[in-house]
Amino acid sequence: MNADTAAPRGTSWLLTPTLEKQCWGFMIGSTLFAVGSAPGFVDWAGASVANLCFFVGAWFFTAAALVQLRLSGESAITTPSGGRQFRPEWLSAASQFIGTLLFNVSTAAALHADTITEERRRVWTPDAAGSVAFLVSGILAVIVCAHALRIWAPRSREWWATQLNLLGCVAFGASAVGAYVTTSGATVNTTVAVDGTFIGAICFLVSAALSLPHQQRPTVAAGATPAPQV
Repeated sequence: MNADTAAPRGTSWLLTPTLEKQCWGFMIGSTLFAVGSAPGFVDWAGASVANLCFFVGAWFFTAAALVQLRLSGESAITTPSGGRQFRPEWLSAASQFIGTLLFNVSTAAALHADTITEERRRVWTPDAAGSVAFLVSGILAVIVCAHALRIWAPRSREWWATQLNLLGCVAFGASAVGAYVTTSGATVNTTVAVDGTFIGAICFLVSAALSLPHQQRPTVAAGATPAPQV
């Protein structure tokens, strides 16, 4: 095989969405968020390093969410009456992808925000909106999982991954509430903001690890049952 033939295949592999790439993207992004919000990390490394962890981690989240959106399949189906209806799998993936984009905005602004106004509008606002998008995604994923499996299926990896994903979304939401910046520049509850991020990141990490394909079990497409998410 010559180089001209091998190169396209390598490029094709890199650009082809797979569940494995999706899971690793979420795992790496979650790890960076967990490190940035780990107890004592800011005191040791400084806020700038922590913000950089969040910024890089958010991009891994976005890449993984884009893969999940691609894997979720068609956005809508035709109903028996002839109309079109959005698929909950796609809506869940789309909501999550939008949330990651908002986190990109928030974490990028946090790198250089130096006024109260910037903190409130460019950091907290997209962060809060992204957390809401994640929560919507997590709830839709639970609905999809309940339809594909059942409401209570503790023996299923996919069920645990979905529940942990929702728990992570709730923790991120609590973190956004705690991180609210008042007009005086004070944070409502720094402990809730930091701990919520850390707990959410750990939940997303474990959720993605549970969804990672294994050789001894069939791979479940993201469009069939919900995959992890940030």
